[in-house]
Amino acid sequence: MTSSTSITVAVVSHSVTGTTQALAQSVVIGVNSVDGARAINMPIENDQLVTGRFPNSEQMQQITACDAIIFGTPTFMGGPTAQFKAFADASSDQWEDQLWANKIAAGFTIGANYSGDQHATIQYLTTLAGQHGMIWVGVDSPGGDVGVPNRLGAQGGVIAHSPDGTIHDQDAQLAQYLGNRVAKLAGQFKRGGVV
Repeated sequence: MTSSTSITVAVVSHSVTGTTQALAQSVVIGVNSVDGARAINMPIENDQLVTGRFPNSEQMQQITACDAIIFGTPTFMGGPTAQFKAFADASSDQWEDQLWANKIAAGFTIGANYSGDQHATIQYLTTLAGQHGMIWVGVDSPGGDVGVPNRLGAQGGVIAHSPDGTIHDQDAQLAQYLGNRVAKLAGQFKRGGVV
């Protein structure tokens, strides 16, 4: 990939205990491993919320300028955190003008239980991307130890499990893989004039 087709990928996530941010770092590594691609890590900080709203228009403009967006949030009570949801609600301005339409999108989540409704969070992120007219990229890796380790077997996005506040090596590898995959696909779309 040449500099004329350089790719930027926003990694937008909220983290409570640090595990989601650790996954975000793995996604960033994956994006940055693609020649000509650059990840912009954009954590949603609690102090960015004002009366329950996410008013950071500068950050929204920076996200809008990217070729792809990867969303991340822990799963709390069967869905994304309130802080991530505040960010998603604030993206309605971008939705109104379809500013994120035809961008590549993907997502990741983490929970303390093996089946703590993390898939519902991925479905929420998929719906958010769909409302924006984005093109969702899942994980094309089978479960088990074949190829890239998708130990929990989810295909919609990266679903990780952390009962003790640490990231399992296979979950980190899968997050890197997702970042790499998104960057490559965003590059293909940009070079082909699709986006």
